[in-house]
Amino acid sequence: MKIHVLQHSALNTLGTVEEYSRTKNHPLESTRFYKITNPPALDSFDLLIIMGGPMGIYDYEENPWLRDEKAFIKQTIEAGKPVLGICLGAQLLADVLGARVYENGHREMGWFPVKAVRTEGNKPEFLEGLPEEITVFNWHSRTFDLPAGAVHLFRSEGCKNQGFIYNDRVVALQFHPEVHKERVESMIMRFGGESGNGPFIQKKEEMFGQEKYLAETKKFMFKVLDKFEEIAGQGRLR
Repeated sequence: MKIHVLQHSALNTLGTVEEYSRTKNHPLESTRFYKITNPPALDSFDLLIIMGGPMGIYDYEENPWLRDEKAFIKQTIEAGKPVLGICLGAQLLADVLGARVYENGHREMGWFPVKAVRTEGNKPEFLEGLPEEITVFNWHSRTFDLPAGAVHLFRSEGCKNQGFIYNDRVVALQFHPEVHKERVESMIMRFGGESGNGPFIQKKEEMFGQEKYLAETKKFMFKVLDKFEEIAGQGRLR
């Protein structure tokens, strides 16, 4: 499975995505639209992963390249490619699919549990084999509405829409399943002083360490990527 990643800053490293690609011997390439003008060819990858970033998805004046990236994401979806969006990447997917992205009622910064959304009329196959609840790393102030036709996947106490799946092959996750120890520490050291206060904002000392949560998050991320591996070339997530 050939993986292509869209990155939005030098700080937003690939974390366990890179570890997964090495473990599975999957080719991994990346594009930074803020540095280049030519997008990758659609036939050069099997899975597109859209990473997080510090900007807002409508910050066109400061980041005019966002329009080009959104156009590429739309083309990728229309071509039937599997796509995974993380944090900012999830918001970009929501926007491209016609949903609203806006400030959440609370900032979520730190380790907080997210729960799988399973109801009588909502039993996504994507959730099979994934935990009912998992404590994951959050670092966001914005949220999104579910796009028309999307299926709700995850929610948390501080943020109703933590994830969705669209057309059985496009997955958006507002939280950060890709983090490893160095990734978490770099985010805290760079942006921790700007987090402020609130019911879903942890102190720095509460965010550091957390080896148990890191291990569980890595296992979760690998399972998610295994699902994409299974459907690479098939166009449908199970």
